[in-house]
Amino acid sequence: MRRRSRPQPRRENKNPHKINEKITVPEVRLVGDNIEMGVYPVRKALAIAKEQELDLVEISPNAKPPVCKIIDYKKFLYEQKKREKALKAKATKVVVKEIRFGPQTDDHDYEFKKRHAEKFLKDGAKLKAYVFFKGRSIVYKDQGEILLLRLAQELEDLGKVEQMPKLEGKRMTMMIAPKTNKK
Repeated sequence: MRRRSRPQPRRENKNPHKINEKITVPEVRLVGDNIEMGVYPVRKALAIAKEQELDLVEISPNAKPPVCKIIDYKKFLYEQKKREKALKAKATKVVVKEIRFGPQTDDHDYEFKKRHAEKFLKDGAKLKAYVFFKGRSIVYKDQGEILLLRLAQELEDLGKVEQMPKLEGKRMTMMIAPKTNKK
């Protein structure tokens, strides 16, 4: 029995930009440092790049004519990765913590869960507090709403209510976002 070889998946081009001889258009708009900007035939642009011992890199392929820049390509890629990494580090990740109550949660349990909620808000996480109604306990939905509003009132100095208590199926949920400390 002879095995059929599977077609290999196409590998993505390692370089996201066309560089040097890979640029196939007849003429390009040249930009960069130490260069007279303008439209040049590709051969002349390549000659200028080789003269400076740099690479001709296609920056904007959809322009008419395509825009190319004379730069050190490896250094360009390195700086681009560095920029992306810095942007990723600055992006804030929103963490949502949940706290679950029953419609008839007693005071001790309520205080215990409230302390956890305070800690979550101080740590900068959003809080999703909800009352879960089991079976026929749905008749106590007014008690659940009172419980959530009480929690919101007691956490007023740490966070602000983003979504008031809202009944969704067997859950009544409320969202509280932490207050940002402006220094």
